[in-house]
Amino acid sequence: MSNANLIQGIYDAFAKGDVPGVLGILDANVVWKEADGFPLAGSYNGPQGVLEGVFMRLGTLWEGFAAVPHEIIDGGDTIVALGKYSGTAVATGKSFQADFAHVWKFQNGKVIRFAQYVDTLIVQQSLTA
Repeated sequence: MSNANLIQGIYDAFAKGDVPGVLGILDANVVWKEADGFPLAGSYNGPQGVLEGVFMRLGTLWEGFAAVPHEIIDGGDTIVALGKYSGTAVATGKSFQADFAHVWKFQNGKVIRFAQYVDTLIVQQSLTA
């Protein structure tokens, strides 16, 4: 299976709420970078760090949070996904949609690095009254 297919599988698993399916493709030493200005901004290490620092916190910020790729660009060991985030902020009830770019780096069939790029202003506006 190609790395691009693995990435599509990650988004499919995330959409179904299959967090173990997402975490299973991450290397034990994965470095996961959420964009500066994003509510979860920072760098998280290892699948447990991603689970606790990102996935467990998403549901506290938004209902129905989704990350839907429109295009997956196959660069071999580097995969770029272009898509759209959406959700409704728990605190404000405001919905949002924001374009994203995700850069995934593979080694030996596992994700070793993830970087998020997103218009953080749109995201932050959904969280403020």
